[in-house]
Amino acid sequence: MNLRDLRYLVALADHKHFGRAAAACFVSQPTLSTQIRKLEEELGVSLVERAPRRVMLTPVGRDIAERARRVVAEVTQMGEVARRSQDPEAGSVRLGLFPTLAPYLLPHVLPGIRARFPRLELLLVEEKTDALLARLREGRLDAAILALPLHDESLHVEPLFQEPFLLAVPQSHVFATRMRPLALHELDQEHLLLLEEGHCLRDQALDVCRLAGANERDGFRATSLETLRQMVAAGIGVTLLPMLAVQPPVPPSPDVHLLPFAGNPPSREIAMVWRRSSAMGDFLQQLATQFQRLPDALLHMPDVASPMPIARRARA
Repeated sequence: MNLRDLRYLVALADHKHFGRAAAACFVSQPTLSTQIRKLEEELGVSLVERAPRRVMLTPVGRDIAERARRVVAEVTQMGEVARRSQDPEAGSVRLGLFPTLAPYLLPHVLPGIRARFPRLELLLVEEKTDALLARLREGRLDAAILALPLHDESLHVEPLFQEPFLLAVPQSHVFATRMRPLALHELDQEHLLLLEEGHCLRDQALDVCRLAGANERDGFRATSLETLRQMVAAGIGVTLLPMLAVQPPVPPSPDVHLLPFAGNPPSREIAMVWRRSSAMGDFLQQLATQFQRLPDALLHMPDVASPMPIARRARA
């Protein structure tokens, strides 16, 4: 058994196809297939179910593939530790972020990270929270920026900032001309537009709904914050949006108005997390510090008496 064969098995588990797995490993399909058979012979078990048009791992194959994934990840970290011992601020970091945060946070923090760590290769992965956690536990990510709470004792959690929510309403809504912040209980007759299942923002918005006595609008679930914004602009309903999603450099839209909440507004706590066993912990702590330096003004509504137009996400 060698590391190369374990990498082949992990690739086969990921791609469920001998040709695609071979391409990912930069070898020919016969080479990969032969090495998988040799691994099966060495272990004395069948790792793969070979059907005419599909490839599936056997139950023991799945178990061994996950163990192989952890071994490969640990070996990769060994190389990273060795490189960082020579140049602590160089090398690569695979960082995950979720879709309702990544495009709105990164423009504000990447310039500072590049200036602080000019030799760092930051590899960014955007996925929903559950997928990021799976990748992190499997060693396919070094760290992730997620919304709390998280319940996993194997992960170190480094809080970064608290991001308030705002209420976005169309021009036709009675709240659009309001001159003072909302109290949370004033949402008790509202039906909010929410994201589809799998987005952590959906769960956070539902928590706010439960506190306020509001409900979800039936028959509609958006796939992105941009879709939510467009639906509000069209007068279809109201929604909650996180503060960073409406800040410059995103230009404002006249079709939607933002309303802050009075007192302690509903919010989400953002943190950077990594495996407690990670050999990169010291460096990841330094990287987290750069995210903690997010300008405070980006997390607060300007002190104005009238509603604000929502920012429209810039087009690429």
